[in-house]
Amino acid sequence: MKKLENRTAIITGAGSGIGQAIAELFFKEGATVVLLDKELSTIQQMSERYIASGEHALAIACDVSKEQDVIDAVSSAKRHFGGVDILVNNAGVMDDFIPAVELDTSRWNHIISTNLNGPFYSTREVLKIMLPEKRGAILNISSIGGLSGGKAGAAYTASKHGLIGLTKNTAIMHATEGIRCNAIAPGGVETSIGLTLKPNQTGYTKIAPGFNLMPRTGKPDEIAQLALFLVSDDASFINGAIVTADAGWSAF
Repeated sequence: MKKLENRTAIITGAGSGIGQAIAELFFKEGATVVLLDKELSTIQQMSERYIASGEHALAIACDVSKEQDVIDAVSSAKRHFGGVDILVNNAGVMDDFIPAVELDTSRWNHIISTNLNGPFYSTREVLKIMLPEKRGAILNISSIGGLSGGKAGAAYTASKHGLIGLTKNTAIMHATEGIRCNAIAPGGVETSIGLTLKPNQTGYTKIAPGFNLMPRTGKPDEIAQLALFLVSDDASFINGAIVTADAGWSAF
């Protein structure tokens, strides 16, 4: 039997990188996948491919920084498939290593809204579905930038620290109600997010020496394999954990 058979999984930021790799693996493991992304074209193609193979899937354009977008997307998933068993909060944006002194309020708000408010909105909405069923798995994709201060700028670092706090609080609040909530803290992973970076020179100069300690970058598939484990029954005793996947970078 496939690990996620008869389960419905919502994956945010599913159109590329880690989110896409997670969606592909979850589909192979039998999940009905609900693909959320700001750009509909890529996830629409993924959804059509899954449906053509005889399986269930749904693509929804969703900006996770917008509360109503998330509410509507979760509602649509429930309406189409009857429930939600798994949520992966993966969508996120970088901050170009900008230190607080040079960070404007609009950029701060955009990053916090995407990286922290978005996971809060979706967590809240899926809990309303999961709690009556007394089962569910929530997985947040944080970052080693959420474990230390020297991997990104002020906004990204704050957002990923906040996401770890949300993970732990959600886990303990619902530990006796059949809900598990964990997080992955990846190191450097080969995704398209790096192509959009325009490094702030002040911030990058301060944190660049730490990048030289990175043993290697990871592949999205490597994070996807860990995600599969954490949302599956194989990890039934794991709750409130922050699992680092960085080839040992943070061990220095």
